[in-house]
Amino acid sequence: MLPRKSLAFVALAGVVLLAGSVRADLTESMKRGTPEIKSAGPLAFGPEGVLFVGDPQAAMLFAIDTGDRKEGGKDLPKVANVDEKIASLLGIESKQLQIVDAAVNPISGTTYLSVARGKGPDAKAVLLTVDRAGKVGEFVLKDVKFASTELPNPAKDKQRADAITHIAYVDGKVFVAGLSNEEFSSKLRSIPFPFAKAADGASVEIFHGSHGKIETASPVRTFVACDINGEANLLCAYTCTPLVRIPVKDLEPGKKIKGTTVAELGNRNRPLDMVVYSKGGKEYILMANSARGVMKIPTEGVEKIAGITERVNDKAGLKYETIESLKGVEHLGRFDKDHALIVKRIEGGNLSLETIELP
Repeated sequence: MLPRKSLAFVALAGVVLLAGSVRADLTESMKRGTPEIKSAGPLAFGPEGVLFVGDPQAAMLFAIDTGDRKEGGKDLPKVANVDEKIASLLGIESKQLQIVDAAVNPISGTTYLSVARGKGPDAKAVLLTVDRAGKVGEFVLKDVKFASTELPNPAKDKQRADAITHIAYVDGKVFVAGLSNEEFSSKLRSIPFPFAKAADGASVEIFHGSHGKIETASPVRTFVACDINGEANLLCAYTCTPLVRIPVKDLEPGKKIKGTTVAELGNRNRPLDMVVYSKGGKEYILMANSARGVMKIPTEGVEKIAGITERVNDKAGLKYETIESLKGVEHLGRFDKDHALIVKRIEGGNLSLETIELP
């Protein structure tokens, strides 16, 4: 079992948990070529500059050797109107692109952006980079080392965009949240890397306090890994906004599991991104939301919450503080042990990419 501090820095797990000699094991299974990524989806970094890319439309998970293994400097990137700069690079108008996700390579400090060029399910997927100096460039998916695996039984038709909603790499496995086409459609998959055939994953049932009922078809929107009483867990956020604890050991293929709802954070809201971090000897979650700002949530006492099992009119369980200085945050990621990366909507409607000190 990993010590608590190691799991707290899940965004840095790619470098911290596996090092040196493991790199050969990770890349030996990869083949050189051009990965055909059909849609822009979630991103996550593993060790040695390996970037994991979710492709919801193809229901595929890719691992790409970026070759980005040179330690960066100390600059903290800040790019005003980053959407305009990306649009100029791609030769389109900024209103024709969407930044879907952002992930920081913990070795170099380079930010990778998953961008949809166009609208709808046929929008072309593009990977962009932003270095510490704020320079924006395209990461060309040609003649790169990569591996891929297909997810079985993905959601179909109008729900296909939710086939992959969030991914994270922890201790040799890629965790994938999303929807399947099965009756109990909310899925969490644990996929070892290097890839073998992806298993069916576990179906997840939760009690949604603000709705007052059990749900099996609402996807996890974002999650983080943390250690609770010496046991690896995922803390998963759902729309409207239950926070649910799920032990990693329960994520067996084909199993139906029930998560423990440890908080109701307010309805009419969609969680966007979360990071977990330590400060002053305590552990916190920082969560960006569509309608309720950025929340700072202490994890202390989470193991004592038996679970919310009755209707909740407003909020219950873990308490949180709203960080009033952070407005319009649409993407949130871990930059280093002291800083977070954010992409936020600024005055005039454009997007800004910058780093902030973890509160």
